[in-house]
Amino acid sequence: MTLFHFGNCLALAYGPYFMTYKFSGLAEYGVFWKCIQAGAMYLLTQLVKMLILASFFPASDYGALNLASEVMKCSVDMCDLIGLYLVMSRVAGKGDTKFLVAGLGWATAELAVTRFLPLWLGARGVEFDWKYLQMSFDSNINLIHHISTAMLVWLWGRYDLRKSHRAVVTCLLFIACFRPLIIDITTLSTAMGPWSLLLAKLVVTSLVGLVAMHMYLTQASY
Repeated sequence: MTLFHFGNCLALAYGPYFMTYKFSGLAEYGVFWKCIQAGAMYLLTQLVKMLILASFFPASDYGALNLASEVMKCSVDMCDLIGLYLVMSRVAGKGDTKFLVAGLGWATAELAVTRFLPLWLGARGVEFDWKYLQMSFDSNINLIHHISTAMLVWLWGRYDLRKSHRAVVTCLLFIACFRPLIIDITTLSTAMGPWSLLLAKLVVTSLVGLVAMHMYLTQASY
């Protein structure tokens, strides 16, 4: 029973990633190695972020949320935008191929690093716990988030992007960078349970993704 629960959580977490690669057309372009490179860039970027945080933003002993300190820490997430841009600069092809490779490779590396071990150690436990299903659903939301962020980075790098669109893209990238802080503030200021918080993350991430997709389609039409 425990292995069955672990298998369900693993399939729920990794299934959408495989389906995205299989049915988005990436498999036909033979960009599997590029996705691996995107994952390697994710690991390198996280190492750089850890070094910056350890050097300039040491951990605080206070339990309360220090807003100014957290804002400075979240600003380090701009390294993710740079990493995504570097990945897309090394991918040949159309814009959708670039941001799909970067976003999928980035999200897959994050999933392998942050989700596989907790699922392996926890989901095989004797007692059933909903948090592992929530963790799997959260990984699917992160997939949408990273692909949307990569799309926004690609749009921001376009020299022919409209000024009005550039302002919207910049605001959405700002939201993407400060997403962890927004989630922490929402969790502390409201009495939302884990499922409600997961639904809120899904709604916000989907809205950002839809706006990004609309601007991409508008950009591609002229």
